[in-house]
Order: sequence, then C-alpha cells, then structure tokens
Amino acid sequence: MRKLIVGLFLTLLPALGLAAGGAVPLDHMEPDHTNKESLQRGAALFTNYCMGCHSAEYARYKRVADDIGVPAPLYEENLIFTGAKIGELMHISMDKAQAATWFGNTPPDLTLESRLRGESWIYSYLRGFYKDEARPLGVNNVVFPNVGMPHVFVQQQGLCAVPPAIGHAPNIDPLSGTLRDGDVCTEWALEGELSSAEYDRLAYDLTNFLSYMGDPVKVERERLGIYVLIFIAIFFVFAYLLNREYWKDVH
Repeated sequence: MRKLIVGLFLTLLPALGLAAGGAVPLDHMEPDHTNKESLQRGAALFTNYCMGCHSAEYARYKRVADDIGVPAPLYEENLIFTGAKIGELMHISMDKAQAATWFGNTPPDLTLESRLRGESWIYSYLRGFYKDEARPLGVNNVVFPNVGMPHVFVQQQGLCAVPPAIGHAPNIDPLSGTLRDGDVCTEWALEGELSSAEYDRLAYDLTNFLSYMGDPVKVERERLGIYVLIFIAIFFVFAYLLNREYWKDVH
C-alpha cells in the first residue's frame, strides 16, 4: 500500500508543480477549433508577426492549410515567405545562435506552446505588455516579467504606460456606479490603431490558432469520443445481460 501511495504521489507531482506555478492572475480564454475564420486570421497573424523569430517545426504547412480551410495554392502564395514547399515543416531562417545573442535567449518553437503554458496564459501575455524604460527593449510584461521579447503588436494595441490589469474582471463601483477594470490599460504611453475590443479579438485569434497547433486533432478526437462512449454504453448492456445469464444458476 505504501508503494502505491508513493507511486500515486510521484505521478501527480508534475501537475501539482504546474498548479503551484500559476500564481499570476490570467484572463480566461476558451479556444474554438471549429471557428475556421478565427483560425485563418490567427494563421495570418502568426505568419506575419511571429514566424520571423519563432518556428513551428512540428507542424506542416499542408496540414495547417487543410485543417483551417485554406486551399493549398492560396496558402503557399500568401503565407509562406521562406521559399519552402507546402508539404514542408514550418521552419524559419533565423539562426538560433544569433537569436540567442540578440534576445538573450533563443526564441522558443511555438508548436506546443499552448500545451505548455495554456491558452489563457498566451491570451493574457499578448495583452500584458507595458512601458518599462529599465528593460533593454523598453517594454515589460505582467504575465512574463523581464521578458526579452519586444511588443510586436505595439502598432495595433499601443503601449500601456502602467502595468495592465490582467486577471481582474470588470466590476461596478457600488458607491459611484462607475465601471472598474473595464479596460486592461488605464493609461497609454502610445495609442494603438485598434480599439480594446478589436485588439482582444486579435489576441484571441492568435491564441486560438496556437491552441489548434498544439492539438490539431482535438475536433476529430472529441467527435470520435462521442461514438466511443455510445459504443461502451451499448456494449455494457450486452455485457450485463451476459453476466447475469452466466451467474443465474450460481445464485
């Protein structure tokens, strides 16, 4: 029994460690892999703004194009800038050693980032940048303190002058009746091109795409899971009747 308890504890230890590490409040994000339009917008954002530094080398262009509903020739023409073929893995041309010199660390591959961090973490991270002159790139992030990455969507979102209110749901002040925490940023150092709602959709689309990249068979897996449960339920009826027939003479 002692060995069983120790084995169970060791099995649950990684999960407990992840739970303990999630001390930073996050804004909840629920992915939807059936929303092809969101995935297509996310793929365009990922290609144009992320793939300069981040690879997705465990995914293939062709698989992504098929899953998000973009014809292969159209995807190859508009979303592949490295000269790669549609059937190749999603590598980038940046040298990892040079990237480590420029940013202090090699930008990670993002294929499985949603499985590692979670969708809510990525969504909050994309909305968590703020101005910090003490940092080499002039920005910091409330979700990932002292991050070495620039705010690539500064033109779209703008740049918050104070740490954004990530993980705080909007609420009404009972005395004044005013809305509090209605916007993640209360003071802007630089105004962006998009409204807060528009940038939130941008962050959602990119996070939704990264969620799909980490689990590309989720929709099919969940669909097949329904049939498996139906099969198990039907099989249980026959198994129960057969068991009762075997044991009726015993009792």
